[in-house]
Amino acid sequence: MLSLSYRLTLHIFALLQLSEALRIPRATPAQTAATTAVSVSLGGVTYVNQGLVGFGRIPSNFTESTGDTLGGIGSAIAIKYGSWQERANGSFTGTLVVQPDRGFNVITTIDYQARRHELQFVLSPYYNSTPLTFAAAQTTFQLTYQNTTLEFERNDTKTSGLDATAIRAAMAGAGTNPLADPQMPIASTAEPHLSVDAEGLIANADGTYWTSDEYGPYIYLFTGDGHLIQTIQPPAAILPFDSNGNLNFTAEVDPATGRAANQGIEGLTIDPATSTLYAILQSATIQDGALQYTRLLAYNVSELATAVPLIGEWIVPLPLSSKGKVEATSEIHFVSPGVFLCLARDGNGHGGSGDNIKYKHADLFSIAGATDIHGTAFDTPETPAAPGGVLSPDIIPATYVSFVDYADDTQLARFGLHNGDPDDNTLVDAKWESLALAPVGDSAPDDFFLFTASDNDFLSTQGVSLGVPFDAGEDVDNQFLVFRVTLPGAAVGVQTALGLM
Repeated sequence: MLSLSYRLTLHIFALLQLSEALRIPRATPAQTAATTAVSVSLGGVTYVNQGLVGFGRIPSNFTESTGDTLGGIGSAIAIKYGSWQERANGSFTGTLVVQPDRGFNVITTIDYQARRHELQFVLSPYYNSTPLTFAAAQTTFQLTYQNTTLEFERNDTKTSGLDATAIRAAMAGAGTNPLADPQMPIASTAEPHLSVDAEGLIANADGTYWTSDEYGPYIYLFTGDGHLIQTIQPPAAILPFDSNGNLNFTAEVDPATGRAANQGIEGLTIDPATSTLYAILQSATIQDGALQYTRLLAYNVSELATAVPLIGEWIVPLPLSSKGKVEATSEIHFVSPGVFLCLARDGNGHGGSGDNIKYKHADLFSIAGATDIHGTAFDTPETPAAPGGVLSPDIIPATYVSFVDYADDTQLARFGLHNGDPDDNTLVDAKWESLALAPVGDSAPDDFFLFTASDNDFLSTQGVSLGVPFDAGEDVDNQFLVFRVTLPGAAVGVQTALGLM
């Protein structure tokens, strides 16, 4: 059980600043919508970004119950089923499940066991145009660490963040795991632990969790207490094959075909009404030019006692920078049938490759009218969907539109944040990798809070990794932003996913 001091740390941090925030008047959404709203159209439907309404952070040196630094938690987030509640005072509470990737690996990959954390939160949306101080802004989204669940594979063997330098042969199912495993990425033959670089996350109604992985690139189903149940292997076109036609799961070098190194299944979401799981590659496959034409996969997960079938696959054209560099996707989220949010970004920001953010968005795309290529020759490595980066004329891609800009100067200034110089803890973080939705309430049935969190890569001058202190040379907090958005058609999916229907 977690000690009281762990639980109180963030509460105390927030309460010290509470009086300042309470003196600031809070406008209603109607009072500010005219000056902050940005509308876009997709498929004849109008979607609205009403602006930033919440900001929170967890200090870079905060430690979790295992004694390790609570870092990288923005790799994926999900609101726990049944936890979302609206309070009488206009605030909201819930439990945020957060998932780091493979640990502090700036120097090399480490034997970091995959895990999930739970954070209790209170959202007090701020709609006023009067700028908050950086300290006061953090009272709009207050977070309290609750617990950590470590994840295991077969036979209660711990998972690992070490680079997947070896392969475990496919195994038949047995006992409580009747389904067969495909060839699996493992750290080494001497340390045959499943290598997991966890990215996407789905919190299911039954307490299980889907997790997507970059090494595989696979999708795993874990029990609520962290034990592997099932593995989904994508089509051969996405698997990392070397020039000899053998699987090679390492993240150190690009394969001959399949997902690029460190560009595996980055995003994961679900349509709970139809039990359709969707997964997206971070960028295009090697044979597709490793550029903008990434792939969205759909699986029917209604019957988990049998192998999960692939039921759809589409090409999604990611945005390009002014220099032609792909703004790779870091997450997706189901909105309504055929429509998704997509987090696409550059590498600039606090803890990144530069101070000036050029593109960091939660965009929208639609697969209505796009070509379904699943079960075709494009699912083989020999037939690229976009040879040399040029999309095949036989394929109609998804329709993609810009939506929520994380680096909007006006919105950031309202919360004491900024883009560009100086590079300090009020600069927006570089790596935003997660999305979650929750309803505003009956008064605005098409309005939702869009939660997003950053992956700080465990960057801290007072870090702890596998019980050993480290100094990464800079402090990058885990940041959280909350936007209010209008998403017509999203109510059924969001409310079903949260247990509100």
